[in-house]
Amino acid sequence: MFFFSSSMCVDMASANLQLSEDQFLCSVCLDVFTDPVTTPCGHNFCKKCITEHWNVSDRCQCPMCQEVFTTRPDLRVNTFMSEMVSQFRQSTQQKASSSSSEQQESRPGEVPCDVCTGTKLKALKSCLVCLVSYCETHLEGHLSRPGLKRHQLMDPVENLEDRMCLKHDKPLELFCRTDQTCVCMLCTVLDHKMHNVVPLKQEYEGKKVELQKTEAETQEMIQKRRLKIQEVQHNVKLSEEDADREKAEGVQVFTGLKESVEK
Repeated sequence: MFFFSSSMCVDMASANLQLSEDQFLCSVCLDVFTDPVTTPCGHNFCKKCITEHWNVSDRCQCPMCQEVFTTRPDLRVNTFMSEMVSQFRQSTQQKASSSSSEQQESRPGEVPCDVCTGTKLKALKSCLVCLVSYCETHLEGHLSRPGLKRHQLMDPVENLEDRMCLKHDKPLELFCRTDQTCVCMLCTVLDHKMHNVVPLKQEYEGKKVELQKTEAETQEMIQKRRLKIQEVQHNVKLSEEDADREKAEGVQVFTGLKESVEK
């Protein structure tokens, strides 16, 4: 009789299936399995997570399907799943290493990734909840994990702490036109109640239009003054030419009179 080893199953699965990270996430900690165990109903959890969950719960039931167990199951590490997770971690690390080599290193003036060790890669997004900027590789968790998808991401910026309300520890995502200052959501119901408050992006776009208009008017004024200067310079040149011509004519008349007297 021929038996499949768990390592052979892993190789076959990796060769035929494109497994995503979601399939290796524990529904309790929302992270990749550590010492995965399987409950009698067929769901997988980190051994520590499910044990602690049952320790604080009134009933011994599955967090996924809510099936209740009359006696606490004797949990053992699922060897097959454990090897699958191990191979997935290796594949993820190799992919991250390869991706890092293709990504751009942050340059002066660009926001670096706060998570990168050694060479700092260019950040793609900043998280207003974590107050951390992430490169493409380290941003993956915020795009795939349910617990992190709710975090507010924005274009990368430095000094994220300056974007937070010091009083309420919330993002400064609004602008109070009454007091001409950035405020958070709680500010609008407390210190800035009844004030004229608009989204920060809206105020930014408005100021941007005003600045562009002012710049256009300034450029127009500069152009008019430049033309005026050119006109003045042209008139001065004509005056100088007229003066030179009159001077030449005067010399010519004087020379003619002199010659007539001498004769």
